[in-house]
Amino acid sequence: MTRRAGLLLVSSIGLLLAACENATPPTSSAAPAAAAAPAAQFGAAGVAPRFEVDPFWPKPLPNHWVLGSTIGVSVDSRDHVWIIHRQQTLNAETEASAGKNAPTGECCMAAPNVIELDAQGNVAGSWGGPGQGYDWPTSNHGITVDHMDNVWIGGNDVKDAHVLKFSRSGQFLLQLGKPEQNQGSNDPVNFWRVAKISIDAEANEAYIADGYGNKRVVVIDMATGARKRYWGAYGERPDDTDLGPYDPAAEPAKQFRNPVHCAEPSRDGFVYVCDRVNDRIQVFRKDGSFVQELRVAPETRGAGSVWDIAFSHDPGQSYIYLADGLNERVYVIHRESMKILTSFGDGGRQPGQFFRVHSIAVDSQGNIYTTETYEGKRVQKFVFRGLAPVPRESQGVLWPN
Repeated sequence: MTRRAGLLLVSSIGLLLAACENATPPTSSAAPAAAAAPAAQFGAAGVAPRFEVDPFWPKPLPNHWVLGSTIGVSVDSRDHVWIIHRQQTLNAETEASAGKNAPTGECCMAAPNVIELDAQGNVAGSWGGPGQGYDWPTSNHGITVDHMDNVWIGGNDVKDAHVLKFSRSGQFLLQLGKPEQNQGSNDPVNFWRVAKISIDAEANEAYIADGYGNKRVVVIDMATGARKRYWGAYGERPDDTDLGPYDPAAEPAKQFRNPVHCAEPSRDGFVYVCDRVNDRIQVFRKDGSFVQELRVAPETRGAGSVWDIAFSHDPGQSYIYLADGLNERVYVIHRESMKILTSFGDGGRQPGQFFRVHSIAVDSQGNIYTTETYEGKRVQKFVFRGLAPVPRESQGVLWPN
C-alpha cells in the first residue's frame, strides 16, 4: 500500500467514527409499530362464524354398508359423532341387494341403525335394532348422547309412544312409555311419536320434543324418567285440536303444529323449540314460561322451515344454527338479538349441498355436522374457520378455498 493510500484509508475511518458518535441514538419516544387488529369476538356486531364443507368426511363405511334416511346426529364428550338411520328406507333391489335373504349381488347391505364415528370419520362403534327387554321404535327418530355418554332415541311411527336409553355400547338402560298406548298431549305416562331428546346436564333433565303426534315439550328426570313438567305453545296447556294446514297470512297459531321437532336448552336458562310447520322458533324459560318467538322463512308451507337447532361452541352460545330441510339451508342466528345473520347451503347431492337436511350438531371445536332424511341418506361435516364479517344473506355452497 502507498503512503497516499494509507492516509486516505485512515481519513475515511476517522470520518466514519465521527459520524457514528454524532448520530442520534434511538429513544423510547420513537413511534411503535402498528398494533395488530383485535380478533373478532363471538357475538360481536357484524361478524358470524365461517365454515366450509369437508368433502372427505366421513371415511367410506366398511362391510359394504350403506345408510338409509339419516334422521339424527349428536356429538359426545370425545367429539365422536353419532348418527342414526332407518334401514327400512333402503331399496333392497337397488341399494341393499347383498342384505336380502337371498342376496342378488355383493353390494350392498344396510348399516347398523346406530353408528359412532371418530373425529377423523372412521367407524368407532355400531349397534341398534330390536333386543330383549325393550321395544325398538318402528321408525327410530333422533339420537342424543348425554353428558354421561348414554344414548337416547325416540321414534315417530304411529305406534311409537316411548323413549329409549342405552349405554354407549348399546346396553339397554331404560324405556319410558309403551308402544300404541298414547292418550294425547296431556298423557302423564306415554309419549307419541317423539322427534328428539335434548339434555340439560346441570339440572340432570331431558327435554323431549313430543312431537309428531303430541304437541308439547316434556321435561323428565334423566336418572329415573319421572315427569317434571310439560307445556304447549306460548307455555299454555297443550291442545290436540287439528289446526289444519299452515297459512302464512293467518295470525300465529296458538298451539304447536306437528311436529314439535326439537326443544334445546341453552346454558343461560332458556329453551328453544322447533315448531317446524309453523315456521317459528319459540323461546321459553326452563319452567315453560314463554319469552319470544322468531318466524323463519314464514312463507314456507308443507314440511316447514324450522327442523333442528344447535348452538355455537363458545361459552356464551352466541349463535343458533338452524337446519331448514325444505329450503335446504342452515341459518346462522345471533342468539341475543334473534336476528338471522346469514345462511349457507343449497339443494343438491354434492358436498355442501343438502337433500332434506334434518338434524344438526356441533362439536367442541365448533364444527357443524348435519344429517339428511328421505333420499339424502348421509352425514356431512362443515369445518369451523373462525369469525368473519357477515358476507351476504345467503352464502350458497361452502366449498373449500
